[in-house]
Amino acid sequence: MEQRKPRKINDRAAYRAITDTFRHVSRRQGGGLTVADVVARTALPLETVKEYVNDVADEYSARLSVTESGEILYSFPAGFASRYRGFKAVAGRAFGKIASALRIAGVWLFKVWIMVMLVGYFALFMLIALAALALSVASSSSQSGNNRRGNSGGGLFFASGIFDFIIRIWFYSELAKTFNGRYYDNARQRRPRGKPLYKAVFSFVFGDGDPNASIETREKQAVISYIQANKGVISLPEFMVLTGTGTDEAGSLICAYCSEYGGMPEPTDDGTVVYRFDALLLRADRSDRTFGGFSAPLKQTRKFSSNETKMNIWFSVINSVNLIFGSYFLINALTSGHILTQRHFDAASYLYGVTYILMNNMMGNPLPVIIAGLGITPVLFSLFFWLIPLARYFLLKGGNEKIKTDNLRKIALAYIWDNPLSVTPDGIKADLAECRPKNADAARERVIMDAGQYSLPEVAVNGNGQTVYSFAGLNREKEALAKYRAGIKNDASDLGDVVVSV
Repeated sequence: MEQRKPRKINDRAAYRAITDTFRHVSRRQGGGLTVADVVARTALPLETVKEYVNDVADEYSARLSVTESGEILYSFPAGFASRYRGFKAVAGRAFGKIASALRIAGVWLFKVWIMVMLVGYFALFMLIALAALALSVASSSSQSGNNRRGNSGGGLFFASGIFDFIIRIWFYSELAKTFNGRYYDNARQRRPRGKPLYKAVFSFVFGDGDPNASIETREKQAVISYIQANKGVISLPEFMVLTGTGTDEAGSLICAYCSEYGGMPEPTDDGTVVYRFDALLLRADRSDRTFGGFSAPLKQTRKFSSNETKMNIWFSVINSVNLIFGSYFLINALTSGHILTQRHFDAASYLYGVTYILMNNMMGNPLPVIIAGLGITPVLFSLFFWLIPLARYFLLKGGNEKIKTDNLRKIALAYIWDNPLSVTPDGIKADLAECRPKNADAARERVIMDAGQYSLPEVAVNGNGQTVYSFAGLNREKEALAKYRAGIKNDASDLGDVVVSV
């Protein structure tokens, strides 16, 4: 659940008086209070108490019960630890914002570092290889005048090809299309561009963000639409269907909705608590809000990467080149060491020897730089570059299973609410892939057991050997809710005609 600030309280003194009253009774006597009890103890106007009692219930996680006389009883079994105020809550929100900012900055710096390391080391190793090739060509040319022109041309062609390859890697993501001969045949033909390289690299290493970042907003929109389509009334089981929450979490969350959207709990004739949001009915948009019944938004499973497979293969190839070169320099630096004489140069591999000599002309002792800069650093980076996607791959598998289970929970709760007297695990349909966890049968059973925490079912076996669950209490609540809605005569959604326009 997202962290949110409490609703702005205009009359702080009244709010504090209501809170202190609940706190005093909870600590001294236990039990709870009705709105009338609070009015009697504070002498505040009835409408003021009604306005703020849900804010208190939200902030301090109240439990709502119905007395035999049909009154709502507010109790606070979890104590009076504020969810929004006080040093702990404020410090928690501040720490959360700081941590979020640092996380965003850290991620971007980390991404830039990965980009520089991946492409930078690849370019560096290619330049080293080109320098070694150029020296080899020059050496061969000096020994054989007949082959000078051919070798130099070959070296230049190879060098230009390497640089062209590096430039293409930097600017384009669809690397396989780079080598399309038609691109060279027709100078006017523009090469189709994919996404920039840095985005493709980030997609391979970090993925493409959370597709469910807006799920809480979409759930709120679904709840509000359902309320507006049902005379401003919603029950806790219906709320559980739309949000996919369990009994305890739903009870706490709906109090937050009451505080945020002006809701008020009310009892039905049989003692069931319903929640009225009359203010949400005052809308000018007359479009249909039913959406064919429940419209619970489902989460999307996360993809490993939006890149094409060949794109990720190219990144693996580039990283493999860095790993091979880094391992090569590290092994040769540890085995061959300093290149002091021609004998040492002949004993070492040619590329390592050329690199050592070139760097020796620029610094006194290049060996530590080769070991750390061309050996250890690219090797560790290359291993790290693979470790993040690998760990993310396995985390995604577990995360997607949870997403599928959460989606199945919403479908199952809707099915139970629609058919409370005849619930079978096979009746819970999961037609979409996003709603089918790996062990769907066990997930269906768990959802039914969770629903039993709200309303204890009767269990029987039908003629086909199927287990059938009958939620008689839930069915009575459903009938009471339908009767309650039918008894709402005044259409609060009728704004009437415009009488003044300025």
